[in-house]
Amino acid sequence: MILGSMTFAKEMLETEQQLKELGLEAIAPFDAKEHAEDDALINDFARNLEYCIKDDVIRKGFQQVADADAVLVLNYPKNGIEGYIGTSALMELGIAHWLGKKIFLLHNIPAPEQCRWAHEVQIMQPVILRGDLTRISV
Repeated sequence: MILGSMTFAKEMLETEQQLKELGLEAIAPFDAKEHAEDDALINDFARNLEYCIKDDVIRKGFQQVADADAVLVLNYPKNGIEGYIGTSALMELGIAHWLGKKIFLLHNIPAPEQCRWAHEVQIMQPVILRGDLTRISV
């Protein structure tokens, strides 16, 4: 299961394809295609809130995590933070950790001094791929 900010929805779909080409089962979030095709859905918070409530996005995302063998967070730079992980992805990571799923991060975790949440992510002991999807082993 691929996780990350919906700002990177296009990258999620590309990564899903790359993982399949590597012979791995992969699935992007159920709503990644819709976000990739409609930037306004990401940037218009009122519209996004209505969409997320109507489609029960958080619960469906948690279910996708529960159904997966492992999760991969596409933690690209965002908002001036290298290795950014947003709120939804952090919640999904917590679910993945609680369920005993293997956790992969595409890039390094920021220093906890920069982002308090980085400490919690370190506790989960993710595998850092250093940008290389071929390092995934489940």
